[in-house]
Amino acid sequence: MIGRHKHCIALADYSREEILEVLDLAVSMKEVLQRPIKKVPSLRGKSVVNLFFEASTRTRSSFEIAAKVLSADALNWTSASSSVTKGETLIDTARNLEAMRPDVLVIRHSAGGAPQLVAEHVGCAVVSAGDGAHEHPSQGLLDCFTLREKLGTLEGKTVAIVGDISHSRVARSDIHAMTKLGARVRLCGPPTMMPAGVEALGATVHYQLREAVEGVDAVVMLRIQHERIGDPLIPGTREYSKLWGLNAKKAAEWLRPQCVILHPGPINRGVELSPEVADGPQSVILDQVQNGVAVRMAILYLLAGGNPADAGEAKA
Repeated sequence: MIGRHKHCIALADYSREEILEVLDLAVSMKEVLQRPIKKVPSLRGKSVVNLFFEASTRTRSSFEIAAKVLSADALNWTSASSSVTKGETLIDTARNLEAMRPDVLVIRHSAGGAPQLVAEHVGCAVVSAGDGAHEHPSQGLLDCFTLREKLGTLEGKTVAIVGDISHSRVARSDIHAMTKLGARVRLCGPPTMMPAGVEALGATVHYQLREAVEGVDAVVMLRIQHERIGDPLIPGTREYSKLWGLNAKKAAEWLRPQCVILHPGPINRGVELSPEVADGPQSVILDQVQNGVAVRMAILYLLAGGNPADAGEAKA
């Protein structure tokens, strides 16, 4: 368990101490990933089911790798090749998989609240791998882990999150986690992609990119969530890139040299980020991917019965 939580569904429910518990354990988990033999017996005999109703590269792969490095058995499930295509409900699918006795069920779903619904109907631990535009807790944790690694601390730092805020579950998890760790968060994007009342989460709202990113310690760039948008909310990607995209010229003129640039992926190159910036010296995007495995190892370890006091087992 993580603090008082049996599940990992929303960082809005986590305290500062509970977030730090995961991040501190992830430091040990990352050390395991640096070894020639990336395998520890911490979760031997445990099983993890990845239940993905939406496409994924980084999240599903890293949860699978995280489970296997910890010696757990991992099953990858996709809706396209399941009985969902025959009309089986989400709850029936989850209960049938739970009958096979997994220890952790990792679920990604297009509907906000789906992981919570599943958690109410199964006995095993449930991890949200992203639900609708609600939250993506493991991404929020790995973003904080990456920033703490690069900046030393989030306390007193300023982070700008730029892009399609309305439809981004990453933005919500980042805001919850970063503000609890002492960071100031600025949000920036088109007015049509800025949710009403988002300031209540503890962030400030900006509509001009330069105003949002000047003087910050980190920038999190988000893609436009085309799959969650009905009617177009912007004139086009060219106009969007001109106003809210980050290219080499803007980065050189507006960002501090020590500012780091993050992106949860996938990147729409030439829209929110130019290739020169995405692959440039300030980018920590691939660090995020590597850190995602370590953070998800920590989450699985804690939820599948690992004791933080015995984390030395992960170092064996």
